[in-house]
Amino acid sequence: MKRYEFLEHVSDAYIAAYGKTLEEAFQNAAEAMFETMIETSTVTLTLEDVVTVEGHDREELLYNWLEALLLKFEIEGKVYRRFEIKNIEEMDSGFALKATIGGEAYDSDKHRPKVEIKAVTYHQMEIKEQKRGYEVKFILDL
Repeated sequence: MKRYEFLEHVSDAYIAAYGKTLEEAFQNAAEAMFETMIETSTVTLTLEDVVTVEGHDREELLYNWLEALLLKFEIEGKVYRRFEIKNIEEMDSGFALKATIGGEAYDSDKHRPKVEIKAVTYHQMEIKEQKRGYEVKFILDL
C-alpha cells in the first residue's frame, strides 16, 4: 500500500494519505506535508518532540494535527521525518491524538526547500474508512 500521493490541483497541494489504521494514515499525511516543503530524506533524527492535539471530530483532529506540525516548523524552526502516533482516542468531547515526532532544526542549505505552505485547510478534506484501511484527503494552501 502506498503511503501518500499528490493529486491534481490548480494552485495548491492536494494530498491523499493512506494507512491500515487511522493513526497510520495521519502519520503518512504528516510525512506528505513535510515532503511538500522540503526533501525529508535529508532530515537527521537528532531530536524528539511530543505532540498532543484534540478535535471535535476526525476532520478537526486531522486539521489540528497538521497545523500543530506546521507551527513547529514556522515558529520553532524544526523539520521532521518520523511521525509515530501512539493512539487516537475517542472521548465524549471528540478525539485526542498523542504522537512522538523525530527530526532536527531546519537548515535551508541541508534540507533543500521546495514550496512554502501558508496554511492547512478544511477545503475538500475527507476521511474515509475502506476495506483496506483509511484514506485521508486534504489541501495545503501554498
